[in-house]
Formats: sequence, C-alpha cells, structure tokens
Amino acid sequence: MEKMWTNEEGSITIAKEVIGQIAGMAAMECYGLVGMASRNMQDGLAELLGQENLTKGLAVKVSEDKVELELNIIVEYGTNIHEVAQNIIDKVTYTLKDSVGVEVEKVDVNVQGVRVGNES
Repeated sequence: MEKMWTNEEGSITIAKEVIGQIAGMAAMECYGLVGMASRNMQDGLAELLGQENLTKGLAVKVSEDKVELELNIIVEYGTNIHEVAQNIIDKVTYTLKDSVGVEVEKVDVNVQGVRVGNES
C-alpha cells in the first residue's frame, strides 16, 4: 500500500518503502543510535544494518491518512535509552510531516541491542 493525494491538478503517490527510507534516515541522525537492527533476529542476536538496508529494520503501515511505524534499533552503550527512543520518535514524526506531509499516528521503537560506539 502507498500514500496517495489527489486534487484537480493530478495525483501524488509515495510508496511505503520511500516513507520507510525517510524515517530510517531521520532516525540515523539521532544521538545515541548506533544503527538499525534487522527485524528477523536469529539466535537472539541483533544484526546491525548498513545505510543501504535501513528499511529492513523497520515496518511501515499506511492507512488512509496516517502512517504507523515500527523501528528496530541498536543504541550506544552509556546513553539514556528512553531519551534516545523519544528523540527518534520526535525526529521521525517531524521529518515525515515536514518532508512528505503525512501524519504519523504511532511510532514503536524496539531496542534490539546495545553496542559500544559504532563497532560491529
């Protein structure tokens, strides 16, 4: 499913993958985030995803006029996890509203791991 706007001049369609990419890039700008984690964890180990695979760490659900997101993240050791998650929610919500014009109904943040800095 995708997000679509129509008026007398035409229509705009945005694929949910694009919404996911924008949300993932916005999240990566937040302090304390090491990276996105794969949604398909094996053996309880969170796989750190590279920049080109950000959308594998999140799920996007598009309804008629709202978007719901679920992000799986890995945070940096020593940061306040609640604060990092709240910053991600705020940043993603603002960025999607500002750049795409969609209302974000809900953002769920799942912390899948803690790492020291950007080590893999």
